[in-house]
Amino acid sequence: MESQLQQKRHSAHHAAFFKNWLHDPFQVASIVPSSRSLARLMATDLHPGARVVELGAGTGTLTQALLDRGVRAADLYLVENNDSFASILDMRFPGATIVHADAQTLNERLSALAGTVDYVISGLPIVWFDKDKKTRILDATFTLLKRGGALHQFTYLGKPPVGKRLMKDLGLKASLIGMTVANFPPAFVYRFARG
Repeated sequence: MESQLQQKRHSAHHAAFFKNWLHDPFQVASIVPSSRSLARLMATDLHPGARVVELGAGTGTLTQALLDRGVRAADLYLVENNDSFASILDMRFPGATIVHADAQTLNERLSALAGTVDYVISGLPIVWFDKDKKTRILDATFTLLKRGGALHQFTYLGKPPVGKRLMKDLGLKASLIGMTVANFPPAFVYRFARG
């Protein structure tokens, strides 16, 4: 059973999400943080020693699932553009690197990591982004990933959130990791890798 402090923190994170969603619904994927069920699904196959970049880390629900899988905080790079979410991440995960920036600037902000990242875990509402923004984020993501690395992306749609033409242009393949109804709304998680 959660302690009162954990319950207060949980309520504060929900309130922060709802407030930020009202302010900019196309930048905040949901009115509430991801569920633990979705977070565990997003962390599929991650392991101790993996270097991970999380895009749109929000208040850290997915981040906690990554740590629970054995990923060290020192191997986590949390990218968050929202001021209040970045502050929450900084308090919750002092051992991780917080990158307070737009995911489109990954090549500049994390250039030293090029070709060394095992996984990119994305909580971004990428399905809503226009083709140019989506392309910039995917290009930057796959510049960071090492050979054999993968992007895990969730969506509320039953199909990949990147269209077939763009996947072909970027040489990507998508496979469904799974779905969970224990999330609001129910969510699907896809793995993207170089074909």
